[in-house]
Amino acid sequence: MEWGLRGKVVAITGGSEGIGGATAMRFGREGARVAICARRADVMEGAAEAIRKATGAEVMTVVADAAQAEDMPRFIEETVRRYGRIDAVVNNAGGTGQRPFDVVDDKAWQNDIDIKVFAQIRTARAAIPHMKKQGGGRIINLNMVGAKQPFAGSFPTTITRAAGLALTKALSKELAPFNILVNAVAVGKIKSKQQERNAARDKMSISDFYAKVGKTVPLGRMGEAEEVANVIAFLASDAASYVTGCCINVDGGLSGVL
Repeated sequence: MEWGLRGKVVAITGGSEGIGGATAMRFGREGARVAICARRADVMEGAAEAIRKATGAEVMTVVADAAQAEDMPRFIEETVRRYGRIDAVVNNAGGTGQRPFDVVDDKAWQNDIDIKVFAQIRTARAAIPHMKKQGGGRIINLNMVGAKQPFAGSFPTTITRAAGLALTKALSKELAPFNILVNAVAVGKIKSKQQERNAARDKMSISDFYAKVGKTVPLGRMGEAEEVANVIAFLASDAASYVTGCCINVDGGLSGVL
């Protein structure tokens, strides 16, 4: 199936590894031109070279920190300067730190808000004028299922992610007249470097840790980053031309809400 992504320009924050890296690879395989940003230049350049070798796609890289006010607009503007347009923004940057409420101080709250809320606001603000001028575009915000169904000890992540859902819904209505579609993807338990760190913390092998966590998921396993990337690519594709204001769970059935 041709998804209509060949030649499109896609900007991905946090695109050096994990879901961001898998998403960049998927768009490269679809023939898109890809821009990725991340804080670590060496890791990002390695990811970019791997995409080029595997897909032949054109990939540009920008060192940027989602927590810094000026970096996300700069990333978008450098993408447009390089490629002349921007068809999709994938707001992927951000971790999943979860702690009890009484140990999260103001600094931690502000950092989480900067990375998970303001970063998405800033990329959208920078990209929207270009998308309006060219007649449309896609904004896809990464989220987590806990934003829909918060649980104890999930601060500050589930709160800031819930704000991301509100941003997605409100923007989708405001931008629909301009053919700019705005959607979110809520992930569950996905294999990642962070999960590997969790395994080390628990003094378990990665395979044993993944098997243990996978037992808590209805499908009986943890998800792969590529499985999230598939849904992101769908939302950016011609196949999703009538989908906006939605949040799709990619969680193996884990969440108790739609």
